[in-house]
Amino acid sequence: MFKILKNGHVYAPQDMGIKDVLLAGDTIALIADTIDAAPGYGDTEVYDVMGCLVVPGFVDQHVHLIGGGGEGGFSTRTPEVMLSELTTAGITTVVGTLGTDSVTRHMESLLAKAKGLEEEGISTWIYTGAYDVPVPTITGSVRSDILLIDKVVGVGEVAMSDHRSSQPSKEDFAQLAAQARVGGMLSGKAGVLHIHLGDGKGKLDWVFDIITQTDLPITQFTPTHFNKNKELFMEGIRFAKAGGMLDITTSSSTISPGRIQPPEAVKMCIGAEVPLEKVTMSSDGNGSLPVFSKNGELTGLMAASPRSLYQAVRNIVEAGILPLEDAIKLVTINPAKSLKLPKKGMISKGYDADIVVLDKTLTIRHVFAKGRCMVKEQKAVVKGVFEK
Repeated sequence: MFKILKNGHVYAPQDMGIKDVLLAGDTIALIADTIDAAPGYGDTEVYDVMGCLVVPGFVDQHVHLIGGGGEGGFSTRTPEVMLSELTTAGITTVVGTLGTDSVTRHMESLLAKAKGLEEEGISTWIYTGAYDVPVPTITGSVRSDILLIDKVVGVGEVAMSDHRSSQPSKEDFAQLAAQARVGGMLSGKAGVLHIHLGDGKGKLDWVFDIITQTDLPITQFTPTHFNKNKELFMEGIRFAKAGGMLDITTSSSTISPGRIQPPEAVKMCIGAEVPLEKVTMSSDGNGSLPVFSKNGELTGLMAASPRSLYQAVRNIVEAGILPLEDAIKLVTINPAKSLKLPKKGMISKGYDADIVVLDKTLTIRHVFAKGRCMVKEQKAVVKGVFEK
């Protein structure tokens, strides 16, 4: 029931110095200079994390929970994500999405997978829809899915400026955003339109048109994959400076030409004076990373890794681009606020007890999800039902 993390350097994400943290069930109950186990607590687990860094659990807002891909045929469909793939990477909250294939993969399966991962110990949400328009839903409409299904926080990832999209119109995107906004308002959720950005010539033009020609606010749109190439990333900088969220994909193929790696992408944001609270990172975990020729032919393929999210944070800190307390905002408080995920993204009294403990080399040592120790001394101590 009770756990105490003692003598750790807490980044909540703000630097709080050396503190003890009390976990009561699935909640952070107290943060103080000294907390000692009391007889009234009953059995209490004490973790001495002296010399370690205590940060919020990571929020990955874009993971293909039931796999993705298939652009090279049935054998290239990527596998489902397993629990320990997420927890050993410090991910305690995940948002699932479909992708290119909404024929052999379904919204109902995505919802069931999210529920299964939640039963196994982490927090999960999903987007309704996929690349294609009209988007697949569970109840028959985007608005109803967001309003009636607790785990649905928005619609996505709908493909824009990509030869794999269904080539929808600008009006189609405006309608989706409008449905998502009303569904979000009625349910108290973010109700975002999560957009997959390809490297087509249209880039983000339609989103800029919609926010200038309609009453929809820029915050209803959360495009991703901005770091696919430099021209697209410059559009992302313009989008963020206008008030939108710039999402950097941390998984990248070594065979993908022109992709901007996360440390360089963050450095470019700093150089362009993009407010840090407008930048997020997501892994695209278990999605495929296809490479196409100019003629649209598949020339290479590999699977994305959820662990890339943690590795990007570590690389950014080790390169001296951002201090730890700022780097972790990109994968904790920023995505949690953008998607209005309750009690996520901070180490604060009353928040969910999602915590990652790093040693001084920034290696993940312990991971707690909703107060349960999922990773102890770098090893997954809780695994999914079918993990060996």
